[in-house]
Amino acid sequence: MGTVFGAVLALGLPFVGGGGPASGTSAYAEGGVMLPVAATSPIASTGRVGDTAAALAAVTLPVASDALPAAPARDLRVDTEHLAQKPVPKPIPVPQSAAARRSGTAERVAARQAAGLSCPGNVGGSTPGAPGITSAAGVGGTTSADLQSFATQYNAIRVANCLEPVPMSNFRYDPCMEARLFWIAEDPSPDVNSAWGHNGTQRSDGVPAVGCDGNLAGGSGNTGATVAQKWWNSASHQKSLYRPTYTGSMGGVVICFAMVHGGVPHDGYGFTRAAARWGGC
Repeated sequence: MGTVFGAVLALGLPFVGGGGPASGTSAYAEGGVMLPVAATSPIASTGRVGDTAAALAAVTLPVASDALPAAPARDLRVDTEHLAQKPVPKPIPVPQSAAARRSGTAERVAARQAAGLSCPGNVGGSTPGAPGITSAAGVGGTTSADLQSFATQYNAIRVANCLEPVPMSNFRYDPCMEARLFWIAEDPSPDVNSAWGHNGTQRSDGVPAVGCDGNLAGGSGNTGATVAQKWWNSASHQKSLYRPTYTGSMGGVVICFAMVHGGVPHDGYGFTRAAARWGGC
């Protein structure tokens, strides 16, 4: 009987307060279910095999589990389930023209992306308009379509190069620059370049200059849109009229514009001369 009792105790001891995990127990046993043990003290016995077997039957064994470790607690404030379904923003295309490189377009795009920002969007609306007058010599003046065409292209160029657009209401017809363009167009010389230029340029008939100077562009087949592009493509005019390094509010910026059609002695209506400047109308 003593031999049998010793054997039973040897079998029972691993389940009564044993130290480490039993052989064969899963390495992820912490993920299993540990049921309560019937007794927290060593098994008592009267020395009979039946009593010891009954005591062992009353002990609840740990249940090994094949489950993986419990997942870390989820942060319910973060939607991880649908992240893969969200569209990935398209990279901002960076113009590679000489004018874009000169203006620092790539650097502006990179700076905004690094800050988690996108480039500015365009604005809608209409310009205030222009009167479309005709000079004493029959040269056509600035029309509302001229101003609208210029403003639309001017802003399209700005946003394409990661620059803030100018409010459409801030594009203004400038009668002072128009007066200067009339003076140029009414030069009686058959040379279309006669009197063409900035302050100090002389007219062939000696008539003194009038009006205000500005950035100039002209030629056959031009519109407000084409001269806006010409000014952007020119280094000096880009710096003067677009000011790509300006970082202030565009709400207070005014862009002045004028365009005349035709000229004497025989420039057709399709031959235009235009002027523009940043502020000061």
